[in-house]
Amino acid sequence: MTAAHSAEADHSETSVTEQSGSSELSELSASSELSERERTILDFEDQWWKFGGAKDQAIRDRFSFSATTYYQVLNGLLDRQEALAYKPMLVKRLRRLRTTRHRARSARRQEA
Repeated sequence: MTAAHSAEADHSETSVTEQSGSSELSELSASSELSERERTILDFEDQWWKFGGAKDQAIRDRFSFSATTYYQVLNGLLDRQEALAYKPMLVKRLRRLRTTRHRARSARRQEA
């Protein structure tokens, strides 16, 4: 991990903590292993459709935090090699979707 990437990860961790009001919700640890909560988030994202109902409500019920916080934590996990090692197909698919959405937003901005 580069110093710039590390600083960016630290910034996203701080903003999640500030928005959630609890450091417990943002366990984006700098260690080389995923926390239990991080693994649970990846497992949920891989199989959320099995829970039925709206995904936002399932996120609130399962993790006790908002969908916004969930997606911020999930987005941070996508950049970690530990997440890639834990759920390679999921992480690669979500990275592709993120890149596609980013390109689409960039193209819309250039058209405007």
